[in-house]
Amino acid sequence: AGVGEAPRRTAAMADADGELPRANVRKLVKARLAELGADGDGRDVQINKDALAAFSEAAKIFIHYLTSTASDMCQETKRSTIIADDVLKAIGELDFGDLAPPLEAALETFRTQMAERNKKKAESMKATKKRKAEEAAAAAAEQEAGVQVAAAAEQGEAGGDAAGTVA
Repeated sequence: AGVGEAPRRTAAMADADGELPRANVRKLVKARLAELGADGDGRDVQINKDALAAFSEAAKIFIHYLTSTASDMCQETKRSTIIADDVLKAIGELDFGDLAPPLEAALETFRTQMAERNKKKAESMKATKKRKAEEAAAAAAEQEAGVQVAAAAEQGEAGGDAAGTVA
């Protein structure tokens, strides 16, 4: 930044301030505008910096408000951990019930993806354990074979010495 200019904000600075990353907010806003066909002619929609800051601040306020309401739901049931159902109930409590079905669908997709990921991870770990067990068995068999060869060689040398002294 030049003299008199504010330094550029980095993602780390935004995270430290509790702000949402501008690039993510911009991507979300542009994706939604594209879905809505806001410009009608297919042109790329531009977003003013002030508008982007307003979207970001509004999202942050909504997250805080939703978190507070979900926390209240959690405390009412004498729990200390907010769960997805608390968030869904809080959305209804805040009169955003029309957001519940898409949120439930997204949550189900997330859960399915996590289950698949965990299943693949478990299968991978099982395959790794099996491979390591097979490798260990092969190494043990190889070592055993080496011991038998060495024993046979020692026995052969001992037998050869005895045969040489007899002759």
